[in-house]
Amino acid sequence: MTQSILIIGVGSPYRCDDSVGLAILKQLRQHKLSNVHLMERSGEGSDIMDIWQSYNHVVLVDAVQSGAKPGTVHRIDGNAEKVPTNFFHYSTHAFGVAEAVEMARMLGQLPKHLVIYGIEGKDFEIGKDMSPEIHSAAELVTIEIIKEIKSIKEKESVYA
Repeated sequence: MTQSILIIGVGSPYRCDDSVGLAILKQLRQHKLSNVHLMERSGEGSDIMDIWQSYNHVVLVDAVQSGAKPGTVHRIDGNAEKVPTNFFHYSTHAFGVAEAVEMARMLGQLPKHLVIYGIEGKDFEIGKDMSPEIHSAAELVTIEIIKEIKSIKEKESVYA
């Protein structure tokens, strides 16, 4: 049975700005969103492909490093756009988020709707504190995700 909404927060709690996906999940938990599943993941691509199989709508949040200003928010429609592999080049995974999306696209296994928020990181060293720019961006992305969830639920209720 296919479920509705999955939010995946990718990151490591011990690599400063890399924890932004996890921080956003923590903020979303405070909103007690009904029928929304929140999952933390390390960024291993095959794991991500496996967990989104049961969902129609997936929002994935991760730190990126493309050279843009720290705190820049990149929103990618995973169904319509290719995910730039250079965004995730700091990842320790050879098969990470970008590769998972493109492999799933080739296999016809993308969720019905996939949105990826990449937040431009600044500091990926060992530590627990996010940079102030990333903390501010996380608050904005949390609000955007809540808007996305409301929009999905409104559309689903129209077609129910």
